[in-house]
Amino acid sequence: MGKTIPRFLEQLDLIKSFVGLATGAGALYLLYKAVRTGLKCHPPLCSNSPICIARKCPGPGERALPQEASLRPPLGGGGKGLAIERERHGRDSGEIRRLLNSLDCKQDEYTRSMILHNITRCVYLLEAEASSCTMDDIDLVADMLDEKDNSVKIQALNALKAFSGIRKFRLKIQEHCIKVLELISTIWDLELHVAGLRLLNNLPLPDYVHPQLRRVMPALMEIIQSDCILAQVQAVRLLSYLAQKNDLLYDILNCQVRPNFLNLFQSSQPGSLLFEVLVFAEHLSEGRNATHYRAVKWHYNEQSLHEALFGDESRLADRLLSLVIHPEEEVQIQACKVIVSLQCPQDLGSRPSSCRPSHSCFKTGK
Repeated sequence: MGKTIPRFLEQLDLIKSFVGLATGAGALYLLYKAVRTGLKCHPPLCSNSPICIARKCPGPGERALPQEASLRPPLGGGGKGLAIERERHGRDSGEIRRLLNSLDCKQDEYTRSMILHNITRCVYLLEAEASSCTMDDIDLVADMLDEKDNSVKIQALNALKAFSGIRKFRLKIQEHCIKVLELISTIWDLELHVAGLRLLNNLPLPDYVHPQLRRVMPALMEIIQSDCILAQVQAVRLLSYLAQKNDLLYDILNCQVRPNFLNLFQSSQPGSLLFEVLVFAEHLSEGRNATHYRAVKWHYNEQSLHEALFGDESRLADRLLSLVIHPEEEVQIQACKVIVSLQCPQDLGSRPSSCRPSHSCFKTGK
C-alpha cells in the first residue's frame, strides 16, 4: 500500500514481460491494460452541473482539478485559482451565471435544491458577481417557490434571502412577499418557516401586504408557541416589527393564544428567545398606551394575546420580576424596560410624577 504509483506501474510492466509468454497471456495482458488505464485516467471535462465554490473554475475545454488539488492555492500566482480569488482580482468566475442557467434545464428535485444551495453560497461569497445578476434572475429563483418539493422551496427562500442583501434587488424581492406569507401559513414545516421568516425579517414590508399579514397572524402565533427555537425567534421578531404599525396593533393583540402562552417568559427559556419575547411585549405595551390607541374602546376575546399579557388575570408581572435577576444581562435590561412601559403610559413618560400603575400587571401594593 505504501508504494508510489510510478513504482507500481514499473512492476506491472515487469509482470507484462513475464506473462506475455505464459498460457493465457492474452487474458492477463488485458487485465494489465485495464489496471494501467484506470490508474492513468483523467477527471472528466467540466460541465454546467452545480459545483462547489471551493473547486477551481477552469476555462472552456480545460479539465477540472481533483478535489485535493483544487483546494490548494495556485503556485506563483499562476492559473485561474479559486472563484473567490478570481473575483478579488476583478475577474468574473461565471459561477453564479452557470448555476442560474442550469435552473432553466429540467432537473430532478434534489439537483434543483443543490443548485439553489450553491447559488446562495455564491451570492454571499461573490458579491460583485452577484450584483451583476438581473431582475429576471430574481424571478427565476422566486419561481422555484412554486415547486412541490419543500426542500426546493426552502433553498429558494435562502437564495432570495442572500440576494436581499443587495440593495438593488430588495424592491423586486418584495414583490414575492405575499407568496412567502402564503407558504408560511399553509405549510407546517419548521425549516421552511425559518427560511421564510428570515427573508421577511430582512425586508421592509410594504403597506400593501398588510391585509395578507392579518390573515397569517394566527399561523405566526402558532409558530411562536411551537418547539423550534429558531422559528420562534424569527416569528417573534417579525411580530415585534409589525406591532409598531398602527393599523396592525389591534389585530396582533386580539390574536388568540394558548392558555400557557406566558411559558415563553419563563427563565428556563433560551436567552435569545426571552430577549425577543420581551422586546415584543415592550412594543405591544407602548403601542396600547399610545394616545391614539387609547382614544378607542377596543374589545378583545377572552383568549387573546392582550388578555394573556395585560388582562386582569395575567401573571406577566410575576414572570417579569423573575427575569430581572436572569443570568443574561440583556434579558435583565429588557425585562426592566417592559416593567417601565407597563407602569408609565407612553404619553406620560416625560412626567414621572404622573405615572400610574397599569390595571393589568403592576397593581398598587404588588
